[in-house]
Amino acid sequence: MMDAWLRKSKPVDTSQQPPRSNEKRTQPTDGPSSKRIKREQVSESDQGSDDDLQTLPLKPLPGVRRVHLAHSAHSEVSDDETPQHSEAEVDTHKRTAIESSLPEVKSEREALEEYQSFRASQGDGDKDAAGAASRLDSRKWVRGKTSLYVDAFNLALGTVLDEESHLFDEKEMYIFDQWNKLGYEAQFLYVRLFLRKTASWHRIARLRYHEDVQNMETAVNELQRNRDLPSSSSNPRPALESSESKSALMAEDNCIFDGAFTFADMSENHITNVEEATTLLSLDEVKTLAKEAKVQGKNKGELARSICRMSSQQAGLLSMGLRRSSTIDSVDSSGRNTPEAESPGPGLGEDSNRRKHFLDKILAIAGPCIRLSLPVFKLFERVHLVFYRSTEWTEKSLTTIILAKISRRNFPKYIVSRSSNIFSSRDQLLEFETAMRTEYAVDSILEFNGPVTDADFRGVVNIFEEIYQRWKILLQEEQEKEERVYESGEGAYLRRLNPAHSYTRIVHKAAHVFGRLKEHQREHALLTELLEQRLFHLARRGSWYQRKALLEEHYMHALEPEPAYTDIETQKKHWKRIAVTTCETALEDRDCHLIYHYDIQKRLVKLEKQLKIPKRLQHDFGHVRLQKPEEHFVEGIQLKKDDIVGRKGRGPSTKTIWVDEAEGDGECSVEAMCLSWYRSQGWKGYHAEGGILRTLFAYLFFDILFLYIPNVFQTAYQTCPLDLHTDAFYPTRASEINHRLVEVANNGAAGLIKEVDERERGNRTCVVGLNWDYELDDLLELVDCFDGAALAAVCKVMAQEYGQRGGGIPDLILWRTKPSKEVMFAEVKSANDRLSDTQRLWIHVLTGAGVKVALCNAVAKEVREV
Repeated sequence: MMDAWLRKSKPVDTSQQPPRSNEKRTQPTDGPSSKRIKREQVSESDQGSDDDLQTLPLKPLPGVRRVHLAHSAHSEVSDDETPQHSEAEVDTHKRTAIESSLPEVKSEREALEEYQSFRASQGDGDKDAAGAASRLDSRKWVRGKTSLYVDAFNLALGTVLDEESHLFDEKEMYIFDQWNKLGYEAQFLYVRLFLRKTASWHRIARLRYHEDVQNMETAVNELQRNRDLPSSSSNPRPALESSESKSALMAEDNCIFDGAFTFADMSENHITNVEEATTLLSLDEVKTLAKEAKVQGKNKGELARSICRMSSQQAGLLSMGLRRSSTIDSVDSSGRNTPEAESPGPGLGEDSNRRKHFLDKILAIAGPCIRLSLPVFKLFERVHLVFYRSTEWTEKSLTTIILAKISRRNFPKYIVSRSSNIFSSRDQLLEFETAMRTEYAVDSILEFNGPVTDADFRGVVNIFEEIYQRWKILLQEEQEKEERVYESGEGAYLRRLNPAHSYTRIVHKAAHVFGRLKEHQREHALLTELLEQRLFHLARRGSWYQRKALLEEHYMHALEPEPAYTDIETQKKHWKRIAVTTCETALEDRDCHLIYHYDIQKRLVKLEKQLKIPKRLQHDFGHVRLQKPEEHFVEGIQLKKDDIVGRKGRGPSTKTIWVDEAEGDGECSVEAMCLSWYRSQGWKGYHAEGGILRTLFAYLFFDILFLYIPNVFQTAYQTCPLDLHTDAFYPTRASEINHRLVEVANNGAAGLIKEVDERERGNRTCVVGLNWDYELDDLLELVDCFDGAALAAVCKVMAQEYGQRGGGIPDLILWRTKPSKEVMFAEVKSANDRLSDTQRLWIHVLTGAGVKVALCNAVAKEVREV
């Protein structure tokens, strides 16, 4: 059904750029053009988790985690000058699961033009090329009849209703029917506002969609028209006994439809206070209003607050029908200067209506406004949650599928599988929404609202207590499904859409809170429970083992209610032996990721020495002992430009500019200057920042990436499975991945690369991370210089945490065949640069695998002012 509306075009050769000449070893065209600013700072409690894709907060009311992207010059921000609430969390680099699995698409303006041209060429019946060209020239398809955004929105809605209509009740189906009856312009306006900030008012006069909406007033009236809902013919909801039903009701309470609904709200009916009204005004308008009200402030926020305070003055007594007596009346009064009662009415004067006066004045300045009705808004968000099988999506998610369909690209061959039973019932879907909202509440307390107090910690504990029993029930149910229902790893990705996925993260956060509250016994018990389950958040198991062993080493001996030994030293040794067992179990756990092994090994060795275990019985990890990176110093000529201004008027870039003395004294980045120096020392290499490793991973695991796993390939236009960037990828394919790692360790990488290159390079198949601009000879020479076991260790880290370990890889990858075959990574640092946590982690991984790593310090032997 997803492709029913889209006519197939003739296959065309790929439009990707041909490989560039490699005379000068620069990075490939798809690689980063310059050194990226490292942003991979992860909180201690979440390090190494699969939830780095979910770092942006879930809105308190909408049930779907939405990511608001920074807008380009051609985005809708320029279409509406209405000031909006600033978004606390904006990540311009954030990509959702569906976006990560689809190929790169063009910028918004280019994409829209390409789509319009494509739709203009799609006729009814006439399929010859001349007919398509004439339709394109004559523009039989014109603006105002269809849109990329509307088509994508309706594609999602139609797919969900065709496959999973059982998740919606009679009233909701009626609303979908009314949506389909809306005119194009009303649909276009709704979708554009739907993709913008949540629950915001928009000034109608400043909505500049005139190219698509010819009659804005008609479109607005159509959305704001009150529509009656049919009386429900279904049986009333039974009494709620189960916790699932109660959770579902909690979700439904926020989007209940009464006897009528609207697609959008009218400001005249809903804006009733000055505080909300002032957010509609621009800075100049607020200044004008403040001048009239004779209030002052340093910025728009202060001015708005001053206006709100001014509008509330003298409202207390006067609004109750009391006024202060005049001076003359007070002379003869026995109770001088006391207010006297008076019935409220017109005699109250202007002060009693001050708030209404300011409200009316602001609304007159702003003019009519529109806001999407929250219940319908939440209903459509639920549709997108079901369609994308993901808790995150953006406007790019909405359009990327369609743009991928009309692109002239070749995609890998795999089996598309879209299950229609992810949510077995409406109640389960609603409970999942509630679980996400609860997870957001915990994140808001711990991460988004400044310093955390003891009261905040207690609030998290209260939330934990509310979901704890339900979490245990869901764990048991999911374990039964894993044993009796799921096949071929089907459950791994689906579990991310189970309420227990959010609840498990809440329990994880609660364990951290108990630690902060010094309730270490409760923390230890929760960590034990988390480790006993192997269904949710497997990527966190390493951190759970680490913390559990630490508690057993330092705290638990004094907290046991009935200690096994009365002697305190004996009791300490008892718990240290338990900590040793925890470390051994962690190292044997297939789901304890490699990045945690070094710290756990270090603790294990320390504990065995403290317990005075005989040397012959102690663990020896000498073969993985980390070596410190080498220090290299490269001298060069640095250029300084005093007049550089950053983008959009920001401050100058922190990137340094150098002279490439080996390549004609041209300007270059610090990485290119250091790369030239290494070439002069006999090394070959790229400034790739991980790009070449991702290419090698795509080559070596090509068939495993596109192995049949239910529900991870939901369109025919994906470059990777949906679960690649989650902790479900590795355990679902553990057997195949481990066999491949053994093959790579046994120096079989070259054969795998040749096989894939021969089969796919001609088509330049779109595969995640695979850059066809790298020359085959270079790749084969690189893997030939790589120790097989070291390359396998690097690939294992990427298989376990592909999404989290994409950053932090050293800037330069270098290799040479003489005097001996050798591979080296170099992290380039100029003055005042420091290693980030993720960079240190990758250095640990590489040195632990026996790969040489260098810290290359760029030193300016001369500074030129230009």
